[in-house]
Amino acid sequence: MSGTSRELATQVLVINRHMQAVHITSARRAFVLMWTDIARALDEHWVAHAFDSWSTRPAREGDPTVGTSRGLIGVPRVVQLSQYDRMPRSTIRLTRRNIFLRDGHTCQYCGRRAGPRDLNLDHVHPRSRGGPMSWENVVCSCRACNLKKGGRTPAEANMRLLRKPVRPRWSPILALAFAPGRPPEWEPFLANLPGAREIASLWADALAVGVSDEALLAESA
Repeated sequence: MSGTSRELATQVLVINRHMQAVHITSARRAFVLMWTDIARALDEHWVAHAFDSWSTRPAREGDPTVGTSRGLIGVPRVVQLSQYDRMPRSTIRLTRRNIFLRDGHTCQYCGRRAGPRDLNLDHVHPRSRGGPMSWENVVCSCRACNLKKGGRTPAEANMRLLRKPVRPRWSPILALAFAPGRPPEWEPFLANLPGAREIASLWADALAVGVSDEALLAESA
């Protein structure tokens, strides 16, 4: 199999036997799963295809393709695992991008919305005084509020949080799957996942403040 690194890196949604989204993988890995009969590709009508069937199916116009000994083969948008029927247990990583997403790219002290370059992370209970790096103690803050608060607690700085920081309900797959530019074929498998509506709104907030797709996807979820 040959193809450009960009085509083989195309994101493919992985679903379980119950049609639930469980993972996002690369086209390269998706083809391996199909070749070993671990997964089958779903077409636009949700018909499952084994590798032999998929490889003889004409690629739709505009879809990425890779070269094989049989000719060009289209990259599937969704693959379904043949045996797996569970939902993986996964924990959303505490990263700068995910905190900005959770807080809607909004300073949790003054309410200013901005892009990542104009925002910082603030420890509600100062790190210098034992405050942990945790979902419940780190918030999005603009530079001015971060400087004003300094090494004090919000009460000491006479500042109030807009909302209490908590761990997000959404999963790592949602953080990636709802990123801008996702294929429309993914939508039916994402809409009913816990936190789907929330993360869709948060991505919209991020784009509204001029955050580029590249900046948003710079960190993995």
